[in-house]
Amino acid sequence: MREQLQELLQKRVQQCVSQKNRSRAHFCPKIEIKKEGLAKRSGEIIKAKSIGNIISVDHGHEDKDSVRYNVHFKYLVKQKDIFFLEEEIEDRRAEFYKGIFIEDHEINHYAEAKQESEQNLEIEDSDERIVYEYNRLKAVQYAERWWNSYNPAYETFEVDCTNYISQCLHAGGGPMRGYPNRGAGWWMLNKNWSYSWSVANSMRLHLPRTSIGLRAKEVSSPEQLMLGDVICYDFQGDGRYDHSTIVTAKDAYGMPLVNAHTTNSRMRYWAYEDSTAYTPNIKYKFFTIVDDQ
Repeated sequence: MREQLQELLQKRVQQCVSQKNRSRAHFCPKIEIKKEGLAKRSGEIIKAKSIGNIISVDHGHEDKDSVRYNVHFKYLVKQKDIFFLEEEIEDRRAEFYKGIFIEDHEINHYAEAKQESEQNLEIEDSDERIVYEYNRLKAVQYAERWWNSYNPAYETFEVDCTNYISQCLHAGGGPMRGYPNRGAGWWMLNKNWSYSWSVANSMRLHLPRTSIGLRAKEVSSPEQLMLGDVICYDFQGDGRYDHSTIVTAKDAYGMPLVNAHTTNSRMRYWAYEDSTAYTPNIKYKFFTIVDDQ
């Protein structure tokens, strides 16, 4: 099984850099979507690399085996006159029958996992001020340091995207406040946390509404964002936001490249069109962090 998976990954790497797909046997639609999106932005993958790691093997009935594994993909992208390295950790499952590879797919954690249910968030308005200066460089440095690992100083979640973004914002100087009220403020302390810290939908409600501590202003388009700003994603377009990312770089056209957890990624194009969670109904919220000085 290991050898067959290695062959599959090799073919995916070849697909990344080939001009034409000559074989449909191991064709990956996600890679074609990524390549088509780059081509529209005057970009291309000029080199790709994958490193796989088997996590578990489930020996089922009737000679069927299910292998869960992850793959660290690295894409060296050239866009006009700049280069950047995009990385992503895919969590995948492959099916075998009598030791022969049958099919393989990426696991969509947003469909399979349940986020923590949030209660009603309090709308806070006060004359209180918490003076802080948001250091965007420190936020981005933290995002780069922990994009594919987990800071032991914080709790970790199955759907970890917003928890990771909160850590980045805090590293940039965003002040915690509101403990121990889970429906108020923005905080993680003593193995507990506010909904706005860990739940994507709560964060997108909290940031533009609060007048105290960490807050943000919604802008209308991604090119208005700066490094250290936040994008929230409603994959289904149903009004409940599922995912959060942080802007860590800009491409040749000034569009955001983002880091994220859950599907751990760095320098990924902001629109997420190549994500397994993407749907044509996707909606975005763009937030620029506001200083309070």
